[in-house]
Amino acid sequence: MRGEIFAYPKKSIFRCTHLQFSGRRMTMAHVGAVVAAIAGVMAIMLHSSIHKIEEGHLAVYYRGGALLTTPNGPGYHIMLPFITTYRSVQVRAVIWNYVLVFPFENGGVMIYFDRIEVVNMLVPLAVVDIVRNYTADYDKTLIFNKIHHELNQFCSVHTLQEVYIELFDIIDENLKTALQKDLNSMAPGLTIQAVRVTKPKIPEAIRRNFELMEAEKTRLLITAQTQKVVEKEAETERKKAIIEAEKIAQVAQIQFKQKVMEKETEKQISEIEDAAFVAREKAKADAEYYTAAKFAEANRLKLTPEYLELMKYQAIAANSKIYFGQDIPNMFVDNSASPSIKGAADSSEQLEFLTKTDKPRKGSAPRTETEGH
Repeated sequence: MRGEIFAYPKKSIFRCTHLQFSGRRMTMAHVGAVVAAIAGVMAIMLHSSIHKIEEGHLAVYYRGGALLTTPNGPGYHIMLPFITTYRSVQVRAVIWNYVLVFPFENGGVMIYFDRIEVVNMLVPLAVVDIVRNYTADYDKTLIFNKIHHELNQFCSVHTLQEVYIELFDIIDENLKTALQKDLNSMAPGLTIQAVRVTKPKIPEAIRRNFELMEAEKTRLLITAQTQKVVEKEAETERKKAIIEAEKIAQVAQIQFKQKVMEKETEKQISEIEDAAFVAREKAKADAEYYTAAKFAEANRLKLTPEYLELMKYQAIAANSKIYFGQDIPNMFVDNSASPSIKGAADSSEQLEFLTKTDKPRKGSAPRTETEGH
């Protein structure tokens, strides 16, 4: 056997070696393909298992159709590929825009609400329960259908003028209140932040009539405001006149008080001057009285009978004429026997009279006559 092998030609030996090497090359290619396939499958599985959740969202997971009770927040997360699926639910304030193309029949007129904007917020702790009860598209069941129902109810109980003009400003608040009331019982944790409703569309002819009505109402309002302005201007003028009159009256009153005060001041000054004058005159009279009293007291002490007798003789001695008659004048009578001062006073008066009558006349020489016995 061994000899047979060595008996083969060289060409046959080379062919056998080439076949062995080719088999090895084919085995390596298969291994590479398998590895590449495995890597591809792993990449696909990894890509399917890794997912990203944006900020303001929560991821809820379904495994085999069952909702898992553990949601995940923002960031990258891993799940079982092809077995577990997820839905991203927004939990921050979200604005939903609803277009209602359903017509509302109000008094035989079809009106349309083109756009209704709802801002709602979902509490993260309530996400699983709300998604379990109303799916991840909970807004359609809890908000959109409810808005349609509430608007239908509102339009059915109000007239077109109320819906389009008079009560349009309260539609938003009514919708918000009605939605929140139902959500409090049906889906706790879901809150309505705001509701905004655009102006409904109505037939063109009715819209023009409303515009004419609004124009007329505006004209009436302008007229009423003009009347109020005129009344306010008249009231302002009246108040201005009253204020001016009050100012004049106050000025006159102030001037009158000023004059009264001036007169009172003059009166007080006059009273002070009169009091000073009276005081001066009284002091002067008191002084004169005191002087006269003292002088009278001095005379009373001075005019004694002896002094008066002396004065009498001095007056007689001062005369240049002496008259002698049949009777001796009373002035020569001794008055010392008089018990009263009245006699002395009478003698003084007689002496003064004689002094005045016995003064020598001008141009006549003194004459002396002596009576002989």
